[in-house]
Amino acid sequence: MKVSVEVDCTPEEARTFLGLPDVRALNEHMVAEMKKRMDANIAMAAPEELMKTWMAFGGQAQEQFMKLMTAATGASLRGKTGG
Repeated sequence: MKVSVEVDCTPEEARTFLGLPDVRALNEHMVAEMKKRMDANIAMAAPEELMKTWMAFGGQAQEQFMKLMTAATGASLRGKTGG
């Protein structure tokens, strides 16, 4: 025997019926806090600020990147030639 029951209710009515807590206030608070933090940190995403951060590493970061690429290329070539 198979029984199907269809209930037409709003999420709020379902929460109340099942005895679940109403978390709308908590959700609104969390969203507001996230917006506040994003607004406070949005200046860090400005291109000028990103460039300042990246340039703080100077040539050292470029050297490390070149070494990494050279090592990766060398390993790739050795793998193709069998050496």
